[in-house]
Order: sequence, then structure tokens, then C-alpha cells
Amino acid sequence: MTERKPVGVSFESWVDKQIREAEQRGDFSGLPGFGKPLPGLDRPYDAEWWIKDKMRREGVSVLPPSLTLRKEAEDAREAVSGAGTEAEVRRILTEVNDRIRKALLMPPEGPPLNLRPFDVDAVVGEWREQRGRG
Repeated sequence: MTERKPVGVSFESWVDKQIREAEQRGDFSGLPGFGKPLPGLDRPYDAEWWIKDKMRREGVSVLPPSLTLRKEAEDAREAVSGAGTEAEVRRILTEVNDRIRKALLMPPEGPPLNLRPFDVDAVVGEWREQRGRG
């Protein structure tokens, strides 16, 4: 249990004593990150740094749904260029097309979607040409 501050002792001296005793016991030795620079020291101060860091670590996005879907469509296009098989290309495009069609029926919040489903056969044709299988 943590020791309570004695009556009549200032908080500062009591806290200093607690820290000094913990250092003497070795409570601070071997902590993770010891001897390493603090991340982000070179960046300007941001009062919400901890929120942004948590969101980055958790993979949370704050984009409106329409922009998130646009990003997914971009990512799908990039994934197609790295796909190893035609079946994989078709699977990637079918999944994103399903989400695009759903969004077209019930437009999401945010800026206009400005997307149409991919023409799977046309994209597969481009994929084949890139690989010299035309």
C-alpha cells in the first residue's frame, strides 16, 4: 500500500522523499525505453498528441465514411497490382465493389462519394497486360 503523506510535511518534500527512496530501491532501473530518446521530441507541441498516438496504435480512423471508402478503393487498386492470381484480383475487386454499391444505395455521411464500382473484367485485363499475359 502507498504510504500516506504525514500531516505537516509539504507535498513537494514528501513526493521528493518517495522518489528518492524508490530510486534507492532500484524501482526505476530497467524500465522499458531506458536510455532511449523520447519519441516526438523533434515535433512541435500538440496538446492532443496522446489521443492521436492512441488512435494510430489502435488503427482508428476519423475520416468520414465516404472518404474512408474512397481510401479503400485506392488501396484495392494498389492491392490488385500486387496480386499473384486472377482469382485474388477478382476477390479484391468484388469485396470493394460490394461496399461501393451499398454506399451508392444509401450514401454515407461526408463529402460526395464520387465512386463507381470497378469493371472487374477490365481491371483483370489490365492486370494480365502488366504481367505479359495479355
